[in-house]
Parts: sequence; structure tokens; C-alpha cells
Amino acid sequence: MTDELASRVAATHQEFKSNPSSAQAVFKSESNVTKGFRSDISIRQHQLVVDEPPSIGGDDAGPNPIELVLAALGSCQEITYKAFGAALGIDVQSVSVQLDGEINLRGFFGIDEDVRAGFQNIRGTVTITSSASDEELAKLRDVVNSHCPVLDMLSTPVPTELSMRRA
Repeated sequence: MTDELASRVAATHQEFKSNPSSAQAVFKSESNVTKGFRSDISIRQHQLVVDEPPSIGGDDAGPNPIELVLAALGSCQEITYKAFGAALGIDVQSVSVQLDGEINLRGFFGIDEDVRAGFQNIRGTVTITSSASDEELAKLRDVVNSHCPVLDMLSTPVPTELSMRRA
């Protein structure tokens, strides 16, 4: 699988390098609140359910949006480790990520306008199984952290515009 993954990564890299316009992509998601805080989400052919825990008024039918942010970061780190490990010839047998995000819900509920609505900080640990040297893994970590899309979006504000319309 590692050789196949390395081949796929190399082919994709070459395609984007020789044809930069093919690297442009638009990702889409559609969601709709269906009951209480439950939101049914469609992403390509995938369906997700997002909800809040009962302590916040939901039915706990799925993870909440901020938990999905942590999941997005963790899985993006894992994918980026595997992709760049394959591209750089660095052995990555397995990789997992554990994350904790601290939030003060007084910001979300509008109780204290000085408290941000989102995470105050995110901390985590990447656990990797590899035969690579510490130096190779340090290089891989630096490459991953500078190319992980979700880490980039969390670390640097993304211009975001949301309009509203009547149904």
C-alpha cells in the first residue's frame, strides 16, 4: 500500500505542478436544521448528523460542530502525515491524533462579549509509528504543519462571507 500511496501522491503532485489550474478545487456542504439543534448535512455522497449534547439543549444525535473542527484537524494531520511521508520516502506505518479544544460557552451564549465564541486554544498529540530517525520525523512534522489545510485555516483567518435570504 505504501508504494501505491507514494505513486498516487507523486502523480497528483506532478499533475498539479504541470497543470496548475487542475489544482483549483471547490468543496461544498449543505446543511439543514431538522429538529431542535439537529442538523442533517450532505457532503458529496456522504450524509452526516450534527447535534448538541443534552446539556446544551440537543438530543446528542451526532457530534457538535466544534467537535467536527477537532475531527477535521486530526484527520487532516493524519492524511498529511501519510501523504508527505510517502512523498518524502519517510516510513509512516501508522499515525493518530488526539486533540483537546477549550471553549468558554459564555461567548457562544452571549453572556460575556469579551469571551470569544470559538475555541480559546487547541492542544494535541500526534502519535506516529515509524522506523524513521528523530531527525526525519522532525522534518516530516515541519512539512506537515506547513501544508496541512485545516491547520492553516485554524491558524490564519480565512476570508468568509455569509449572506442571508428569505426562504
